[in-house]
Amino acid sequence: DSGIKRNFSGDTPEARRAALLPFVWSVFSQKGQIYGNRRLGSEAYVTNGFNVSYPGYNETLTGAADPRIDGNHRTKNPNVTVLEWLNRKPAFHGQVAAFAAWNLFPFILNAERAGFPINAGYEPFNELPEDPIMRLLNELKAESPHDWAEEPFDNLTFHTAFEYLKQRKPRVLYVSLGETDEWAHDGKYGEYLRAAHRADWYLRMLWETAQSMPEYRGVTTLVFSPDHGRGDGIDWRTHGRGTPDSKYIWMAFLGPDTAPLGERRKI
Repeated sequence: DSGIKRNFSGDTPEARRAALLPFVWSVFSQKGQIYGNRRLGSEAYVTNGFNVSYPGYNETLTGAADPRIDGNHRTKNPNVTVLEWLNRKPAFHGQVAAFAAWNLFPFILNAERAGFPINAGYEPFNELPEDPIMRLLNELKAESPHDWAEEPFDNLTFHTAFEYLKQRKPRVLYVSLGETDEWAHDGKYGEYLRAAHRADWYLRMLWETAQSMPEYRGVTTLVFSPDHGRGDGIDWRTHGRGTPDSKYIWMAFLGPDTAPLGERRKI
């Protein structure tokens, strides 16, 4: 793919990663912190042992692995996530929202119990019925190609969340994208890279928009991390128990309480 080589090539791994994720490697790396470069002795990994999405999201959002959550089953999460915990606090009640590509998120976040808006998959978002942009996004979700049964393309998920951010200004916004995982499983490496590049652009949009709004400027933290990794070499398409290296992830943090230490290494 000549476009992929032209846009994301470079003489060194550092040059290639900067081309792929320019916001991460120009802003997070200068003003925040990044963990997960194993060549530098910086290891970040999930501990659940299953290396698939639901166990990973549960671990990320609750702070602990749960052996009862051993796969991507449509079962309500018995654990309270940090989002639900925050929404129960008076200062945050009604100020939490979650938007996800994957339609399993109402189970992961236990929507019936959680008490805050959760929009996932192809479901329309009806919290802003008078907003014309949201109406258009809902129509596009219904009319766009459904390449994957469980989730739409990331642009629909992201812009739904982005519109909610601008309109309702929640204190906590959770956004989960899905294209990189889907394209990898499909073996489409070019689309996988393009999806990652778009995710980086979405991070930039979130950060720059937040810094332009008085409610968020100077008091907002941005956290970015996947739910699991992928295999090495020919196993890049897959992950799970049979792919031990897929436990490895990476994490990036940016905000006023995060010291600007850049890419971390084992000291």
